[in-house]
Amino acid sequence: MDVFFVLMLVMVMAFALGSGFPVAFALPGAAVLTIGAASLAGWVFTGDASAYFAQGGPVEWLAAGVTNFRGVYWEVERDTLIAIPLFVFMGIMLQRSRIAENLLVTMAQLFGRLPGGLGISVVFVGALLAATTGIVGATVVAMGLISLPAMMRNKYSNALSTETIAASGTLGQIIPPSIVLIILADQLAGAVDQASNARKALFKETTGELMMPTAFDTVSTSAGDMFMGAFIPGLCLVAAYMIFIFVLALLRPKMAPAVPYEGKFDRQFLIKVFVSLVPPLTLIFVVLGSIIMGIATVNQAGAIGAVGAMIMAGASLHEGRRDAYWPAILAIVTLIAIGLISSIAPINVKNINTTGDVVALVLVSIAVFGFLVSLYWSGLRTLREGNTLRSVMVDTAKTTSLVFIILLGAAMLTAAFRAFGGEQIVRDFLTTLPGGFWVQFATVMAVIFFLGFFLDFIEIAVVVVPIVAPILLTDPAANVTAVWLGVMIGLNIQTSFLTPPFGFALFYLRGVAPPSVKTIDMYRGVVPFICLQLIVLAIVAYYPPLVNYLPSRISLLSDTAPPPLNPTLQTCLEERVMGEYARDGAAIRAAIEKARGLDFSALPQEQRSAAEEALAKAQKTFPLIETIKTTEAAVQAQTGAYRPLHVEVRSLRQQALLVSDKLKLVEGRLDQLGRYAKAKPGRKEELEAQIVELEAERKAILAQVPARWEKEQKAFLALQKAETNARRAYRRNVDEAYEPISEFLQTVAAADTLAALKDDIAKLRGSIANSPPAEGADRLEKLTTKVGSIKGANEIRSALSDARRALRAKNPDKSKADESMAKAQKVFGEEVAWRQRAKTALLPGLKAYEAVIRDTIGVRLQSHMTREQSLDMASCISVHRDISLHF
Repeated sequence: MDVFFVLMLVMVMAFALGSGFPVAFALPGAAVLTIGAASLAGWVFTGDASAYFAQGGPVEWLAAGVTNFRGVYWEVERDTLIAIPLFVFMGIMLQRSRIAENLLVTMAQLFGRLPGGLGISVVFVGALLAATTGIVGATVVAMGLISLPAMMRNKYSNALSTETIAASGTLGQIIPPSIVLIILADQLAGAVDQASNARKALFKETTGELMMPTAFDTVSTSAGDMFMGAFIPGLCLVAAYMIFIFVLALLRPKMAPAVPYEGKFDRQFLIKVFVSLVPPLTLIFVVLGSIIMGIATVNQAGAIGAVGAMIMAGASLHEGRRDAYWPAILAIVTLIAIGLISSIAPINVKNINTTGDVVALVLVSIAVFGFLVSLYWSGLRTLREGNTLRSVMVDTAKTTSLVFIILLGAAMLTAAFRAFGGEQIVRDFLTTLPGGFWVQFATVMAVIFFLGFFLDFIEIAVVVVPIVAPILLTDPAANVTAVWLGVMIGLNIQTSFLTPPFGFALFYLRGVAPPSVKTIDMYRGVVPFICLQLIVLAIVAYYPPLVNYLPSRISLLSDTAPPPLNPTLQTCLEERVMGEYARDGAAIRAAIEKARGLDFSALPQEQRSAAEEALAKAQKTFPLIETIKTTEAAVQAQTGAYRPLHVEVRSLRQQALLVSDKLKLVEGRLDQLGRYAKAKPGRKEELEAQIVELEAERKAILAQVPARWEKEQKAFLALQKAETNARRAYRRNVDEAYEPISEFLQTVAAADTLAALKDDIAKLRGSIANSPPAEGADRLEKLTTKVGSIKGANEIRSALSDARRALRAKNPDKSKADESMAKAQKVFGEEVAWRQRAKTALLPGLKAYEAVIRDTIGVRLQSHMTREQSLDMASCISVHRDISLHF
């Protein structure tokens, strides 16, 4: 019966959508009707309202709905969706500002003389509008009204003309900022959590260890990561469209003839091109650039884009008037002023100490006021010109409300799908497919592509993704990132706007195309562009760094980049370091020997022992590297024979796990059966029989595990453990080899800073006897803080702290404080003396040694990576690695 209600849920939803019901009502309506029918049937026939639910019952479904509602509207951490109304406002405002018209006319004149130039100009403008507006319907309609007549007038093929416009208009779904990417990021956040829990459970079951290494966890994503991940694939799609049109025009000139510009390419034309391109390019740079450079989050960038769009609209709507650009110029001047003042004198209202700080604050306040004036001025213009501002805000509210209502309805539908075991059915189907992850992935992509013929992108994103994404992200063999999966789904969803019979871009264009353009021509012309999208999809699937590299690069080059010690970087970091050992091993060994030849006799015993021990550990690095290579080679040698057996057993255990899940559900129903007095006669015996049958099925599956499995698994896990231990020993050794040297250099380098405090300590000791205890304690506290900031001065600081505590005691003891100060002076003299000797005798040699080992032995303990290291790490971690043999 569970399968029956899953089918009922899908059929009711399909019927509602096919009958023209709004999506916002069709999704939750299908869920409510099916849940009600299942609950009623269970209560009538078995006395148990949850009898036909695979998980929980109607009460649990309702609780899940409330949780989802709270997640969308109340959870502070779930702020991804805040960007939606901001980017929608930006897109609609720019669409109403006639920016598309100016761009299309100018670019057509610029590219028209090339073969297929008009088509190329449409694609170029579509890409720019995608990166600024992202509103598919508005973009397609605007380009259809302006470009289609010109293309038809110049004898372009109707099929090529219409589909160039329709395909270019859909670029807003994949080129950031995109509403689709924001929704996908929100949906994938929950999928990542589910996949992470599933991986941890699988790791625990396989290895018996409670904690899974961080490096084996699923890689999460955010809206910013999705934007950056989709950027290069979006450009690839633009390039594919342009190349196709250009090649087609060369091979069949009659389909896309060149259109020479009748005017002159003079200074006036260049100014026209400049004025048309600068506003959208500026907005793209400000919005996407602020995200890329880490200046703003996606939500903040959306606010920047909304403000920028209104300022641009204020100028565009007044085009042709003398004062058209005054608000925009005022905004630019004030922003430049704010930037210059902030760079010269950083503004901090809580830390105003000098007259310069006051002057800077006043100037910035004036500049901010000027910017607010320009914003108000632009807003007033957009309000007065055709009531544009009001209509934009109303449309933004409508679109945003539609998206959020669909999100809630989809959450209700997904919860119902899971309640009836639909997710388990999908998991059973996918995990039992032969061929592993890539067959599963291809199947999911094919289903999404097929659904694109009938459903809009929002329905696909919010209904399908939460069901299939956790399954795909869990697989450790592919070990794909969430951003890659999201971009792949986004590229696939984009085709939903072009695929007949319900491609929305085709409907938009059909509404503005003249009767001479036949619908069949539009359907025929869309085929090459769908094929181009699928080709780009295949390229991105084959080469994941196209998606993963840019987010990784931005993350690792930012101010908040993870340090080299981060667990997720260790594999790639060690690959790089091993290469440097192989190249510079002789120089590193020579530097170690030279450092060991230094005279450490001038150092105190503790420092001398630490330095000598650190150098001894540095020398042990190379034998440990050889151990890693040996254990790694042993694992690699065994992998070829072990992997087929591992895949076979893993498949059997996966099947057994699916049966175990069914077994738990039946056992849960049996436990609940006692609550209802109207239980169907024989229901208990029926459930008990199912339990016996499922247990037998599970045992039969596990009985197929080859007899040699336990022995070979134990041997392989022992090899893996040996390699893991070798790497841990290496990491511990290099850290202990570098840290004492680094601390020693910092300690000796601070010798002069420490020596400068000699008079302060002496004066303070002399004044303690004659000054009130409280005053002396305050002065000691300031001096203790100074000393504490100097590396290696902890013993002096401790003595000063003892003196301070003696003065702050309930009964202040000046004599005890004087004894502590005497101790501090003695330790101070000893510390300064040996540091000065070491500065002369050891500092140059150890500095040279540290410089040699910094990027190898000492790389893990650096506070941040160099640019070269960060770029290397970005390239390395953007490749998906198979970690299945650890599970």
